[in-house]
Amino acid sequence: MTRAVCVCVPARDEAQHIAMLIDALATQTIEQPVLLALCVNNSRDDTLAIARAAAAASHGRVVLDAVEHEFSGALAHVGSARRAAMALGVDRIGDDGLLISTDADCRPPPGWIAANIAASAARDDLIIGGRIELDDRDAAPAAVFALKRRFDSYWQKVREIEDKTDPQPWDPAPRHGDHTGASLAMGAALYRRAGGVPLLATGEDRALVEAAIAVGGKLVHPPAVWTRVSARTTGRAAGGMARDMQQWIDAIERDHVPLVPAFDHWRERVRWRRRMRASHADVARAERALPAMPCDMALPELQRQ
Repeated sequence: MTRAVCVCVPARDEAQHIAMLIDALATQTIEQPVLLALCVNNSRDDTLAIARAAAAASHGRVVLDAVEHEFSGALAHVGSARRAAMALGVDRIGDDGLLISTDADCRPPPGWIAANIAASAARDDLIIGGRIELDDRDAAPAAVFALKRRFDSYWQKVREIEDKTDPQPWDPAPRHGDHTGASLAMGAALYRRAGGVPLLATGEDRALVEAAIAVGGKLVHPPAVWTRVSARTTGRAAGGMARDMQQWIDAIERDHVPLVPAFDHWRERVRWRRRMRASHADVARAERALPAMPCDMALPELQRQ
């Protein structure tokens, strides 16, 4: 029997993007219809109506279950909306199913859901992070895409340091390093044990991953799981990808090379993690208490092949 899957999405004022996401979900290669749990929150546009029309136009390929919330005060943020979308997903598929989080402005490739299913291997303890690529349909400067490639190369070298000194058997190389709300999958039972999406205005996706790890989840980064994210500079979530895009554009316009921690700092940090694993149950929590690594190295140029 095929494992039940539900894609869970928060959306606020996403009338320009939500149909693109639903169209991409309609092209997924899985045989069963794509279940979509959508929480439209605090919107002032036609996001919900457009989502319903796009799902109807999919001729049954996308089955939409939507809720609309007007969160108030301190709860009017993406953490509340993603939590509501995930809760709707759990209700749809039960504890044996697989929840996949994404964002309203993403455009996943046709094999995205199938790759998540394959990576989960019907296990209940895996947290599947998906690699993010900037969507080349967005009208962002070419220099932004070039800078993203430089960051990707830097983080690949960091992962090589990690894999050499402190490898994790459940997350073998080659692997990427992304695990954001744009592509994040886990079993519904693990999601429940983790306590759901934390009610945070920013960083709710990272906090969910940490909570799932704390209750026995294993974070994996299979190269086959990836999605496209918008390169827009005006986003809906505080501290999200749009902020990074604007910072990158600002750096390019000032002809400024971003600074990152030197690789020796990472070597020291990875050796610290390896020592800690022998005596500390929650290495991630202990690491959060450490001082931030200094950003004292210019982001390396891409090496010519």
